[in-house]
Amino acid sequence: MQAQTETFSVASFFAGCGGLDLGFQGGFHFKGESVPRTAFEIEQAFELDPLCEITYKQNIGNHFHRADLSQACVAGMVRADLLIGGFPCQDFSICGPRKGLGSERGRLYSSLVQYCAIHQPKMFVAENVANILTMHKGKVIERILGDFREAGYRVECWRLNAADYGVPQARYRVFIVGVRNDISGFPDKPLPQYADSHRSIEWAIGDLVGVHDESVPNQSQYFKANRAKNGHGQGDEISQAGKPGYTVRANAKSRVQFHYSLQRRLTIRECARLQTFPDDFVFPHSATSNIMQIGNAVPPLLANAVARVCERFLLQQHTSDQLDVTRDKAA
Repeated sequence: MQAQTETFSVASFFAGCGGLDLGFQGGFHFKGESVPRTAFEIEQAFELDPLCEITYKQNIGNHFHRADLSQACVAGMVRADLLIGGFPCQDFSICGPRKGLGSERGRLYSSLVQYCAIHQPKMFVAENVANILTMHKGKVIERILGDFREAGYRVECWRLNAADYGVPQARYRVFIVGVRNDISGFPDKPLPQYADSHRSIEWAIGDLVGVHDESVPNQSQYFKANRAKNGHGQGDEISQAGKPGYTVRANAKSRVQFHYSLQRRLTIRECARLQTFPDDFVFPHSATSNIMQIGNAVPPLLANAVARVCERFLLQQHTSDQLDVTRDKAA
């Protein structure tokens, strides 16, 4: 991407450890490849978990604010060009309680709607599990989309397979993308550049087979557990070496997969690799807390694919606005 001087401010809700934020700002390396810096500047990031605060500040920046978004004063927050947020997914997930909008956690998306209604950012991007599209025969997603429309936005849902965007993991997620009604056009859905060439788990972690210490951060940290003797027990999913890994889950007791060739579960670093966190993104907590943060995160490479189409759209809008100003002055 060519150098540009225009920047767009970002407010981040439910920031977690920062996967979505890292992808939107860019400027990192993964497996020897450079992910360029984008035009997005994260002004404020909000999250309730104090352990995520430590991870985020250590790896991304000090613009983190610990806040309960079900009670926070949205009106007092910075007005940003773009709002992003992976609102809690447990009540929409196939593996979760599936309470949907019938729980307090399931209604946390409304803080995103409230921010849009009050601050009117140019765009918003909200992320969640793919199951949200079919919950209660589609009534859940229609309610959510309807609330964003009432706040003044045109909206689309993008169902994306992370493996199609360079993530070495089978992980389907939905991005709800909105553009303010007074702004013409809409960003294009990101092209699945890896749809025919998915990166495999062996590509992602094969070089770590002989690493048993902290020469690669978090590589010595993993759960010691045996396979179940009968049935599908904890950790009994074993990815095939030549295919993307199984979905990395946030629950340490929920099918944390074994290595494709070694007699152990995946390490924290290997799970982070499957999520496309760079090796210098260090997770400073216990294995249980670290896997929860990693599993809940948006893969940075997937986030970056969405960020780049949003960036392109906003830059085009800015250029168009500048041309309109120039014509007005000339007239």
